[in-house]
Amino acid sequence: MSKVLIIGAGGVGNVVAKKCAQLPQVFEEIVLASRTKAKCDKIASEIDRPIQTARVDADDAKQTAALIQKHKPQLVINVALPYQDLPIMDACLATKTHYLDTANYEPPTAAKFEYKWQWAYQDRYAQTGIMALLGSGFDPGVTNVFCAYALKHYYDRIDTIDIVDCNAGDHGHPFATNFNPEINIREITQKGKYWEDGRWIEIEPMSISRDIDYPEVGPRASYLLYHEELESLVKHIPGLKRIRFWMTFGQEYLTHLRVLQNVGMTRIDPVEYEGHKIIPLQFLKAVLPDPGSLGINYKGKTSIGCIFDGVKDGRPKQMMIYNVCDHAECFKEVGAQAVSYTTGVPAMIGAKMIVEGKWKGRGVFNMEQFDPDPFMEDLNRYGLPWKILDGKTIEN
Repeated sequence: MSKVLIIGAGGVGNVVAKKCAQLPQVFEEIVLASRTKAKCDKIASEIDRPIQTARVDADDAKQTAALIQKHKPQLVINVALPYQDLPIMDACLATKTHYLDTANYEPPTAAKFEYKWQWAYQDRYAQTGIMALLGSGFDPGVTNVFCAYALKHYYDRIDTIDIVDCNAGDHGHPFATNFNPEINIREITQKGKYWEDGRWIEIEPMSISRDIDYPEVGPRASYLLYHEELESLVKHIPGLKRIRFWMTFGQEYLTHLRVLQNVGMTRIDPVEYEGHKIIPLQFLKAVLPDPGSLGINYKGKTSIGCIFDGVKDGRPKQMMIYNVCDHAECFKEVGAQAVSYTTGVPAMIGAKMIVEGKWKGRGVFNMEQFDPDPFMEDLNRYGLPWKILDGKTIEN
């Protein structure tokens, strides 16, 4: 019997719970927990099979461990905040329970992507006989699996990878973020970084851009950011000469963001306000639209994938593996917009790989370390079909 505990009841948690519930033969029991139990209860009421709900403060490792001990799941699916990765990993370690997340740990006081804190659990997880699967979302997650699949089936050597992420949808709001506003804004206001010729090159935030032609969407202005999967792919894709990450932003979004930065609303250090310490970015999060509420009016598509350049059988080879996802279709299926859907479905599939024993090991793993084939098959089966575009380069 397989039982999973999902921690987090935001937009992604909603998708994970509903997609897991669609597979009772795999996920026989589901527990959904969050700091706000009412959010879990609302999601549970929209699922046509019974799931259990609970309240948990995921910042508290002991409280989380007690919840795990009570329900005894085979796996904890962490779709809470990145700040909470380490306490949840500690709780899994204490209870000898497998762990999965969709985004790497970030310290609350510094906006940065780095796996060192989670990779440091390698020996303890291995000695305990459990596994942690890191970054089982879309990017990171599916993009990592695309890279492993390309290397396994299409390349003898991959020289360059460009991960490209386009959201061409329209939610109707003047300014809103597609996932947790605090995490989203921290991500794009930190310095950019990419790997080339054996070293990391750092750039000022959003200082490099280019038009990229996205399949089924068309050309969009794209900005070079740093993203966590770059760190693990550099480690696990042999001989890689360059890897970059690009994301699209509309001019209206960038204008709003620039104003918010200029007036100090994106700060993550505390300020004094009427005798209280507040974090401006956390206050901003409270007044912006909830990403989980955007789906009802969302139109358009996302187009996300990996563009490869390398060698096969002694000849140069270029190609792209990508997925296109429709916001309205996602809302019709699970009541969520495509950004939540493209993160939640891979979390469910990663969990499925673990509970079915298709991906197994002792220690801490990134997605590209496992056989990509069963995961790629399930992407086609459960809502994120992928395509291959031969000859595609970052230039065309």
